[in-house]
This record gives sequence, structure tokens and C-alpha cells, in this order.
Amino acid sequence: MPTVRYGDREIDCERGDALRDVLLDAGIVPHNGASKRVNCGGHGTCGTCAVAVDGPTSAPTARERWRLDFPPHDATADLRLACQTRVEGDLTVVKFPGFWGQHADEPPVSEGD
Repeated sequence: MPTVRYGDREIDCERGDALRDVLLDAGIVPHNGASKRVNCGGHGTCGTCAVAVDGPTSAPTARERWRLDFPPHDATADLRLACQTRVEGDLTVVKFPGFWGQHADEPPVSEGD
């Protein structure tokens, strides 16, 4: 059973679970600011659930690659969409500032920010 680490939280989940669902089920919202209420609901089109992930995951989907190469995202930022990412093993997840979580060059946001 994989463990997802977000800040000081550790969440057990099933291999193959969508990262967005794992976080939401644990009460962690993978969106910043107004995007907590205004997002695509996990369809991979808005890009507001972008996070940095360290650990084994599914390969990026075509939709995810497209969205993360479309402004304000930058494909070189090495972010993933939580809604499109499947957990394949133990992960560490970091959320960055910005409506889309696109500011990977700034300190991460804390849970509840």
C-alpha cells in the first residue's frame, strides 16, 4: 500500500489511485485560492491541481502534457496534474503558489493556504 506525503501528513492509498482523489479524500485540497471552487473537477483541462511529485507515478497523459505546456504553465517546470497522476508507489507531493500552482521557483504552500 503506497503512502503519499504532503507536508507533515502521510496518507495511505491503493496503487493506481488518482493523486487528486487521494488528497481530497484526506481533506487536502490540491488547489490554491479561488481555484478551490473554480476548477475542472479532475478532467485535466484547467491545470489548477499542478503539483511537484517525487516517487513512482503513471506516465503523463497526453492531456496532462498539453495542459502543462500551455501558459501559465511551462513544461520545463517538472510539475504534474494531480487529477491525471496515478500513484504507483510512495510519493512526496509539494504544492506551489499561484492560481495554477505554477510558481515552482517560490517556496511551497502549506496545507490550508
